[in-house]
Amino acid sequence: MSTYVFSVKSPKGFEATVQAVTDALKQEGFGVLTTIDVQATFKAKLGVDHRPYRILGACNPRFAHQALQADPDMGALLPCNVVVREEPDASVSVVFMDPQPVLGMVGRPEVAELGGEVRSSLLRVAQALRG
Repeated sequence: MSTYVFSVKSPKGFEATVQAVTDALKQEGFGVLTTIDVQATFKAKLGVDHRPYRILGACNPRFAHQALQADPDMGALLPCNVVVREEPDASVSVVFMDPQPVLGMVGRPEVAELGGEVRSSLLRVAQALRG
C-alpha cells in the first residue's frame, strides 16, 4: 500500500468518472488546470495501446496561495494530481496524491497543517465518488 496516495473505486464508467471527479473537485473549491490523456499520448508518441488513463492536475487557489506564501518553492509540488484509470477488469479507480505526507516533506509546521486541510478536502471528494 502506497503512503503517498489514497484511492477509491468508482461505480461509473471511465468518462462518467472523469466528469464526476471534476464536479466533486469543484464542490471543494478545486479546478482542473491540466488534463493529461496518457492513453492518447502513448498511442500518438509510442504507437502503444493502453487502457484509459487520465491525470487531472487539480488546484484550489486558496490552498495554493497559502502554500506559496509559506514557501515559494512549493510550486514544485503543485497541483494535486488525481488519476482516473480503467483497470484490467474494466472497473475504474480514482487515485489521489495524498498531500499530507507530500507536504510534510517540507518540514514546516504550517505547511504540514495545510497538507492536512487539503487531504480532508480531497477525502470528501473521494467519498462523493463512492456513489
